[in-house]
Amino acid sequence: MRILVVNPNTTEAMTESIAKSAREHASPGTEIVPLTPLYGADGIDCNFESLLSAVAVMDRVTTYDEPYDAVVMAGFGEHGREGLQELTDVPVIDIAEASAHVALMLGRRYSVVTTLARSIGAIEDRLLTAGLADRCASVRSVGMGTLEFDQNPEAGMAAIVEEARRAVEDDRAEVICLGCGGMARLDTAITEALGVPVVDPVAAGIRLAEALVGLRLSTSKVSTYAAPEAKTIIGWPLSERLAL
Repeated sequence: MRILVVNPNTTEAMTESIAKSAREHASPGTEIVPLTPLYGADGIDCNFESLLSAVAVMDRVTTYDEPYDAVVMAGFGEHGREGLQELTDVPVIDIAEASAHVALMLGRRYSVVTTLARSIGAIEDRLLTAGLADRCASVRSVGMGTLEFDQNPEAGMAAIVEEARRAVEDDRAEVICLGCGGMARLDTAITEALGVPVVDPVAAGIRLAEALVGLRLSTSKVSTYAAPEAKTIIGWPLSERLAL
């Protein structure tokens, strides 16, 4: 089984960190292929950067010329999942939805701890669209941007633990979801600090992708996610037009 794991930003170090988490949690025999977009922002913290990354991620996956069995989008609720479902015939997993699905099997209510406060609305919208919002106790921010968190992981870890503690004590959350692909591999330390299950979103995405492939299930093509109709699309794929 081959799974493409796509970092939505252009920071190679973050792609490597995400890939390391994915490989640690993948089953024996699963090949993890990490992909980095060829254009876009080096860290995604707003709608513009997320929408740009959606185009770059769809471009990167559709120009990948080897066979693959599933795609894991390693941006927490970033745009583009629906488009990629139309463009591929394999399961496409968004790590925000994956971690929430896992959390719902572990406790009555869950909270998400993410990066900047401006990301809260986008995550809430993704959970609502996916039908996962009813049991979300809160979405909390650590007040650090994606790149800032990557550059200062110790401060990021302390901030995550503090916000997760507040989610448990004040919001009655029973499970914590880490709300950024760059937070991968912090779940064990936070569980030890708080005594509640903590879901690594990349790990959840990989395991659910494996499950769908193992069940021989993929995206329905009967209507919503049917392949796009044949049209002339100027400049697509953009990476080839720009000779990247």
